[in-house]
Amino acid sequence: MQHLSKIQSPADLAEFSPDDLEELALEIRATLRELVETRPAHFASNLGVVELAIALHATFDFSHDRLIWDTGHQIYPHKLLTGRYGRIFTMRQKDGLMGYPNPAESPYDLFMTGHAGCSVSTVLGLASGDELQGEADRRAVAVIGDGAFPSGIVFEAMNNAGGMNKKIITVLNDNRMSICHRVGGLADYFDRLRSKRLYTSFKHEVAKFLNHVPVIGDPVEQFLWQMKHAMKAGFHGGMFFEELGFRYLGPIDGHNIALLRKYLEMADEQPDPVLLHVITEKGRGYDPAAADPVYFHTPPKLRKAEKLEAAIADEKHRKMLAAVDLASDQVVRRPAKAESPEPPMKPAFTNVAADAIHRQLSANPRVTVLTAAMCQGNKLERVREDFPTRFFDTGICESHTVAFAAGQAKTGIRPIVDIYSTFLQRSFDQMFQEVALQNLPVTFMLDRAGLTGPDGPTHHGVFDLAYLRIFPNLVVMAPGDAHDLPEMLDLALSLDQPASIRYPKATAESLDVERAPLALGQAEVFEWGHDVMILSCGALLRSCLGAAQTLREEGLDTGVANMRFVKPLDTAVVAKAVSTSRLVITVEEGCLAGGFGSTVLEAASAAGLSTGHVRRLGVPDAFVPHGERAELLADLGLDMNGILRTVHASLRDTATVAAPPAVV
Repeated sequence: MQHLSKIQSPADLAEFSPDDLEELALEIRATLRELVETRPAHFASNLGVVELAIALHATFDFSHDRLIWDTGHQIYPHKLLTGRYGRIFTMRQKDGLMGYPNPAESPYDLFMTGHAGCSVSTVLGLASGDELQGEADRRAVAVIGDGAFPSGIVFEAMNNAGGMNKKIITVLNDNRMSICHRVGGLADYFDRLRSKRLYTSFKHEVAKFLNHVPVIGDPVEQFLWQMKHAMKAGFHGGMFFEELGFRYLGPIDGHNIALLRKYLEMADEQPDPVLLHVITEKGRGYDPAAADPVYFHTPPKLRKAEKLEAAIADEKHRKMLAAVDLASDQVVRRPAKAESPEPPMKPAFTNVAADAIHRQLSANPRVTVLTAAMCQGNKLERVREDFPTRFFDTGICESHTVAFAAGQAKTGIRPIVDIYSTFLQRSFDQMFQEVALQNLPVTFMLDRAGLTGPDGPTHHGVFDLAYLRIFPNLVVMAPGDAHDLPEMLDLALSLDQPASIRYPKATAESLDVERAPLALGQAEVFEWGHDVMILSCGALLRSCLGAAQTLREEGLDTGVANMRFVKPLDTAVVAKAVSTSRLVITVEEGCLAGGFGSTVLEAASAAGLSTGHVRRLGVPDAFVPHGERAELLADLGLDMNGILRTVHASLRDTATVAAPPAVV
């Protein structure tokens, strides 16, 4: 890359001419497309912020100033501009670059921002802290998308910043999207602002006029003040941001680097909080991504037939890319694997869940489904199309979604709340107050439970078992395979209490064995084991069964139970396993602190049983980095080999597991 390969830090941009910066934008987009030809990665959102990232780093010195990207999946251009070009092709690989900001990678990444809406709060905190430390000269900038902007915490932060009159710059990156198409009244307001760009140029002309009017007393000053605000009201249909205490600038073209720099400098000159409204195009520079930014949010690996030349109409762009050496030896790449025929794809748990939800809406007119900007991620497009009046996308507002569902349930509706495990955490208080406390029959479908792989620690859904089982009235379920999940949804919608079903971002295996019917609070025991009893919670069931088969071949009497329920727990199965087996292993794809294994220990203790021979496998008290799910499971000892290692090591500890424990 002619320009990109020379950048060791954003300070190098000072040597770039305006034309150089434009060519740099082309190189960044070429690199992003080459990256997505090697692996799935966030794409459309990153294409949309290339010029904005360049303008920010060319205007401010973020080795001293502060910058927060919200949400962090559009961080790739920023990473390329902050000295990480040489590692860009390790993105989302184990031990490679993280697909979100990561302070361990660079001092330019201040927070891991994988959830939406928190940037204004953190930037306000940074500005306040810097001022208290005598470093008020540090600028504080938040970049937040229009999809994340409706989050309640944003307005809490803006209210606080406006009241404090704290100088911060909030860049509203308006691309008409969140992950899916954004919704709500604020989206309509942004559309009205975007359609009235005349205000920006007219405001500039009026400002020049006012600067030449002599100050001749209070009446004229009052008139000018009134004219200014009347103009804003007329062109904006209101002064929403100004009334919150923010000076509003824009909207402006977010792909014009020179204009962006001009307005960023203008924002920096203001003594008050500023909101700079920039208009960008998600997927900019790659026609398929611009036309379908939902699909290209994190697309599968692009086929070679989808290379840039077939998609870009701009002749200058094409010539530029023809001159780019995409095989730069400065880029770290993994060797390409030989092409081989792929076996037929098995369905993912997400697809199994979406199909089950569709069947429920088909069968019962009282069933609704609610999601928080996750329609595409949860594969709910068919549900949205077939049942538009019973599908509700609330935007990135998880707390609101849960409270909304509680209101529906109070009327006799049976709402399904379909949200990723890691994002449902944001609605913890509403799950408590509005759902569990009222004992309302809301069903929670927790997609991406467990280890989400390349998305990393902000997205791993490893805490849900621990934070859900503490609520009275709430049933907590974990399907062992694709067979369990639809039956659990049937059960949940038949209960007069709230229920949750958690499942991973993984292939949904179906066991080819005779299955026990699903009943509330009952485990499914495949076989009892005198030497070893494995209590499996969730989608690691196949690994548990594989380990048990190997142990039986080694001569160990080994059994497996698919526990299915964390709450209510099958205490009879737990008591029999703990009282009759030499070794009991609990296996869960969730945190050990307060999770399923803790539930088993609590139940055994309540029954007066000794638990010295119980071993728990799960996620330790640490944040797990990114990597492929299989790699992470292996690292944590949660694959079949890890289970076998734990059993062998535990059986060698003859002091604690030499004989079956006695029932106390």
